[in-house]
Amino acid sequence: MVSSKKKLGWMEWLRGWLSVIWEMLFQRIIASHLQNPIALPPLNDVTCIVTGATSGIGLEIARQLAEAGAHVVMAVRNIKAAHELIQKWQLEWSGLGAPLNIEVMEIDLLSLESVVRFAEAWNARAAPLHVLINNAGIFSIGEAQRFSKDGYEEHLQVNHLAPALLSLLLLPSLIRGSPSRIINVNSIMHAIGFVDTEDMNVVSGRRKYTSVVGYSSSKLAQVMFSSIMHKRLPAEAGISVICVSPGIVHTNVARDLPKIVQAAYHLIPYFIFSAKEGSRSALFAATDPQVPEYCGVLKADDWPVCAYVSYECRPMNASEEAHCVATSQRVWEKTLDLVGLPSDSLERLLEGDGVQCKFGLKKD
Repeated sequence: MVSSKKKLGWMEWLRGWLSVIWEMLFQRIIASHLQNPIALPPLNDVTCIVTGATSGIGLEIARQLAEAGAHVVMAVRNIKAAHELIQKWQLEWSGLGAPLNIEVMEIDLLSLESVVRFAEAWNARAAPLHVLINNAGIFSIGEAQRFSKDGYEEHLQVNHLAPALLSLLLLPSLIRGSPSRIINVNSIMHAIGFVDTEDMNVVSGRRKYTSVVGYSSSKLAQVMFSSIMHKRLPAEAGISVICVSPGIVHTNVARDLPKIVQAAYHLIPYFIFSAKEGSRSALFAATDPQVPEYCGVLKADDWPVCAYVSYECRPMNASEEAHCVATSQRVWEKTLDLVGLPSDSLERLLEGDGVQCKFGLKKD
């Protein structure tokens, strides 16, 4: 039965905003038990792909994984910046151990064709992939509504559609790397999100578009899609799907803030996490040995939402709206349609068959 719900109830909306405010005011106190940086186990023979690895949380994730011995693939739009970072890191790491094992591959999440090209290039290596960290994201605070060349609202594409497509297309490599993990860097702001599956671009007029609506809805869509992926992946595939909240983090998003808000943002540094602090939940989810067990328990209990790790590296519950399995299923189906994949893509990829994405078709 299709729900007639057109927006969050006011109680859900209020609870969501209280969660956001609580996280901002108390995250530093609540997470004070964590080391900074978080201690990582040796990661030799572990291959990780990190999107958006040239700034903010992604930069910290990539560097720390590499310093722990992992083979890190920086999946980025700005290749030059990534190579410059690697040079700098190698210089700073010199004498502390073997050279860092980092490489750069190009991907532009505002182009689904670019996502397909990246996945095809990686899968062609027939190499195992142990951890995919979908970190790249945008929050164009206060900006007018913008659309990608693929025709999708930019928050929706960068924060949800592109990572969803990448996760599915890299399944052959994740299976080779099993036990493997897909880590989606999410946000507490999913708690104020609402997904209208008939209007994911927010163009119908049923809801007024704001950057907060675009961002929070894209983050909720990511949780819902991840939850169905978690349910559909059989235990024997050995692939864990985890969403993480990095906390309220001081990253490049501040560049898009109005000048007066930027001033306030810089007045409260005590409350805001640094990128290094914000990277802890993703690094924990990517490396802690108990995480697959946590995912397995949720699968066995038929819990409606995928594993979700908080900024303090503990299990947390996603929003009430994220527990709506019927909506999550529609988000799954709609997402596959929007990214141009067949509805049975996951099952076909698990069986070792290929799938054709319409964004990967060669143009005359």
